[in-house]
Amino acid sequence: MAIVEPMIVPRIAPHVRMRYDAARGQHVLLSPERIVVVNETATAVLELCDGTRSVEEIVTELRARYDEVSEDDVRHLLDELKAKHCVEVTDG
Repeated sequence: MAIVEPMIVPRIAPHVRMRYDAARGQHVLLSPERIVVVNETATAVLELCDGTRSVEEIVTELRARYDEVSEDDVRHLLDELKAKHCVEVTDG
């Protein structure tokens, strides 16, 4: 599995919606075929996946908010969500 590159621009796929599920107490990604429960870290990343920021810019923004942010972890998360068809990427 290829890891998403730093200059790639991710966005939540058009058929996917991120919503807060009160019953679970967590955010979820809703698609026609599945529900993916995401933790707080994934939620912070996904909120920045607006189709205008590169992975590198997302990591920079997260580092401004939080003490420890691993670019590799962000890239790995996006790669997993891309494999699940929850995130789409384009060249920056």
